[in-house]
Amino acid sequence: MKVFQKLGRMPIALTLPALTILLVVFGIPIVLLFLISLNAPAFSIVNYQSFFDQRANVKVLFQTIEISFVVTAACLIIGYPTAYLIVAAPKRLRIVLTVLVIIPYLTSALARTYAWIVILSDRGLINDLLRDLGLIARPLPLLYNRTSVYIGMVHIMLPVMMLPLVTVMMGIDKSLTAAARSMGARPLTAFWRVFFPLSLPGVRSGSLLVFVICLGFYITPAALGGLSDAMLSTFIASENSAFDLARTATSAFVLLALALLVVSVLGLDLSGTQAQAPQRTRKAGRSKLFSFRALREYLSEFVTPHRAKRWTSQLYKAGGDSIKSKISRLVFVSLVMTYLLFPSVLVVIMSFSAGTSLEFPPSGLSVQWYRSFFGDSSWYGAALISFQIAVAVAILSTTVGTLAAFGLNRAVPKARRFVTMLILAPITLPVVVVGIAAFLGLAKLGLIDSMAGVILAHSVGAIGFVVVIVSGTLANFDHRLVQAAHSMRAGPLQTFLRVTLPLIRPGVIGGGIFAFLHSFDEIVITSFVSGFSIRTLPLKLWENIRQEIDPTIAAVASLLMLLPVLWLVVLYVAWWRSKPRVLHAPAGEPATAA
Repeated sequence: MKVFQKLGRMPIALTLPALTILLVVFGIPIVLLFLISLNAPAFSIVNYQSFFDQRANVKVLFQTIEISFVVTAACLIIGYPTAYLIVAAPKRLRIVLTVLVIIPYLTSALARTYAWIVILSDRGLINDLLRDLGLIARPLPLLYNRTSVYIGMVHIMLPVMMLPLVTVMMGIDKSLTAAARSMGARPLTAFWRVFFPLSLPGVRSGSLLVFVICLGFYITPAALGGLSDAMLSTFIASENSAFDLARTATSAFVLLALALLVVSVLGLDLSGTQAQAPQRTRKAGRSKLFSFRALREYLSEFVTPHRAKRWTSQLYKAGGDSIKSKISRLVFVSLVMTYLLFPSVLVVIMSFSAGTSLEFPPSGLSVQWYRSFFGDSSWYGAALISFQIAVAVAILSTTVGTLAAFGLNRAVPKARRFVTMLILAPITLPVVVVGIAAFLGLAKLGLIDSMAGVILAHSVGAIGFVVVIVSGTLANFDHRLVQAAHSMRAGPLQTFLRVTLPLIRPGVIGGGIFAFLHSFDEIVITSFVSGFSIRTLPLKLWENIRQEIDPTIAAVASLLMLLPVLWLVVLYVAWWRSKPRVLHAPAGEPATAA
C-alpha cells in the first residue's frame, strides 16, 4: 500500500513499465543502430557516403518521396471534401458514414491489398468485365505498375487522412460560417475565409500521418508494383535479409531522417505569435514595392458598386443548397465510400464461389474455401498463433498503456509532453525502421524466433494506441470523484479499481481492441523478428499471395475483413453498458440510477 501511495504522489512513475518495454525493444536499439551506421567506435560517415554515391539508392529515395507525396496529395484532395460532407450531414447519417470510414481503417491492409490484386489482375474483375463486353481482346496491364501502387496506397491511407479531418471539423463552430453567410459572403468565400483556416490542424495532422506512414510502406508497393516501383523500405528489408547490418542501419536512418524532417516542419505551429513578428518587420519594405496584392485591390475598386448591391440583397438571407448541389454531394460521397468498401465486399462475395477459381459474380455459392482453410493445419495453425500473440499483446499493452495514460493525465505538462512523444514514437515513425530496431534489440536479448520476442515487438506500437485512446477517455474524467473517494478514506488502489476504472472502461476496452487488431494484422515487424518457426497468419497470407493465387486466400482475407466489424460491435456494447441507465420507479417514488 505504501508503494501505491508513493506512486500517487509521483504519477509519472506509472509510465515506467511502458517506457521500460519501449527502451529495451526500441529506444536503446535505435541508438545502437545509429552508432552502427556511423561505424562506431571509429565514427565516420563512410556508410552514408556510400549510400548516396550509388545512383540506385538515390533514385529509390526520391522515388519513395515522390510516391509518398502523390499519395498524400491524393488522400487530401479526396479526403478533405469527403470529411467536410460527413460533418455537414445529419447526425444519424454522419454516424453511419464515420463507421463506414472506420471499418476500412481497422481492416487488414494486407487483405485490402489482396482485394486490389483480385480486381486489377489479368484475370481480375475489370479485365473480365471488359472482355465480356467485347471492349478488349487482351487483358490490360492494370497491375504491377505505378498506377496500381497509387490506387492501393490511397485506398489504405484515405481513412488515416479522413479521421483527423473529421475530428477537427466536428469541433469547429458552424455558427461562424453561418454568420459570414448572413453578412453577404458567398458560400465559397465563407468556406475559404472562415472554415478552412480553422480546419488546418486536421490537414496538418492527416498529411503528416499519411506521408510518414507511406515512407515506410513495404507490402502494398511490393504486391501491386513492378520492379521499377520499389520503395526504400523494400531495399532495407532486402539488406536485412542479407545480414548487412551497416547498410541496413544507414538506409534506415536515411529514411528516419526524412521522416523526422517532415515531422519537424509539419509539426510546428505556424499560426499565432510566431508568424506575427516577421510579418510586422517586413511590412514597411513590402509597402514600398509594387505587388500583385496592390494591383488586385486597385482593380477591385471597379466592382465595388456591384458588390455593394449584392451584399445588400443577400444580407441576413439564409443560404440554401440547390437540388443539383445536393445530388452532386451525394454522388461524390457515394463514390468515395464505394472506393473504400467495394474491394472488401467483392472479396467476401468471391470467397463463397463454388467454382474452381475466383469469379464474380459467383456461378454458385459454396463454403469450400472456408473448409479448405479450416482443414489445412498450416492455415488454422497460423491463425491460432496470431490469435495467441494478439491476445497476449492486448493484455500486456492495455495494462501498461492504461497505467501510462493514467500517470500522464496527472503529470505536469512538460513531463507529459516529453513522455508522450517517447511513447508515440514507434507509431509515428516508419514501421520498417521500428522493425529493424526491434530486431536488433531482441537479438541482444536472444528472443528472435520466439513468441515472447514477437509479443514484445508488437507491444511497442500497441502501447501507443492504448495510451492515445485511454488518454482521450481520461480527458473527460471528473477528478472530483477521486477526491470524494479519498475523502471517504479509500486508498489509491481501491479508488482506481472502484471509481476510475469503471468510468474509463470503454476507453480501456477500445485500447485493448486496437492493440489486438494492431498485433493480429502486423506483418512488417513480424517478418524481422519471427525467424523461421513463428509463422503468423499475415505472414502465411503474404507468402501465398507472392507465390500463388490460391482461392483459399479469399476466405482468409474475408475473415480478416469481418474481424473489425465484430470488434466494433464489442466496443459499442461496452460503451452502451457504461452509460448510466435510469430505473423507472413507481409514481411518487424517486428514480434511481443503475
